[in-house]
Amino acid sequence: MFSIYILTYNEEIDIGPCIESAMLSDDIMIIDSFSSDRTLEIAKTYPVQVVQHKFESHGRQRTWMLREVPAKHEWVYILEADERMTPELFNECLEAIKSQEYIGYYVAERVLFMGTWIRRSTQYPRYQMRLFHKEKVWFSDYGHTEREVCEGPTSFLKETYPHYTCSKGISRWLDKHNRYSTDEASETVRQLETGSISWKNLFFGTSEVERRRALKDFSLRLPLRPIVRFIYMYIFLGGFIDGQAGLAWCTLQAFYEYLILIKVWEMKNMPVPSLTSATNVKPKVEIEAQGSSITQ
Repeated sequence: MFSIYILTYNEEIDIGPCIESAMLSDDIMIIDSFSSDRTLEIAKTYPVQVVQHKFESHGRQRTWMLREVPAKHEWVYILEADERMTPELFNECLEAIKSQEYIGYYVAERVLFMGTWIRRSTQYPRYQMRLFHKEKVWFSDYGHTEREVCEGPTSFLKETYPHYTCSKGISRWLDKHNRYSTDEASETVRQLETGSISWKNLFFGTSEVERRRALKDFSLRLPLRPIVRFIYMYIFLGGFIDGQAGLAWCTLQAFYEYLILIKVWEMKNMPVPSLTSATNVKPKVEIEAQGSSITQ
């Protein structure tokens, strides 16, 4: 058996179905970033452990969770609240952890948007580290998201998990990606100044993860990135085959790229307040004298 961690923040719409999908496990823990909606109220109606921790970043939240929240089993699985465990995936996980060959497994997501599986423009199969030995994996930050650090060999599972990426509405998606774009802009600036492209992984990477990450580093250096991304996703990957949902998805992703570019420009060009000039400004002192107010 393996334990399941579920990460939450204001997930009152998704938390119930997510927990119910995970109840195939006998050890479920909710790691909540101080939700202000009914997330905790709903979660506490289920036989799960609930822990709150202030969110700093995706990587730090996961690493803190693994180190500070005890799990019943050595193997753990990470679920986001808008994701679901399936019986088929659960059974494959049970078989996988019997082996001593690997310390972690990547699982591909099925992005569901506007009631449609966006199979093509999401670069399916797109893998995430989900099932792993608790003592062998931790996470670091990369842009708005995280990257796993694995102390041993990893492999891939065949089953997938559904990801309801816009289940809380387009306004929530826009708000979230507005925040994400700030972190992505910071990472873009860092990569352009100190990073490099792994051409070997880009063309000859041994896994989808290596090739995708090399493609990410390459794409940061392309001119007209939002337009290039839309054409790549909608035309070359076949997003047009996904119909109206595919068009909307590719448009949103191109808009997200544009937000990142704007914020990169801001970071490089917006004036920064000068501490020197601020210290030279004389504060206003109000002196009460003979019933009148004098300002120096």
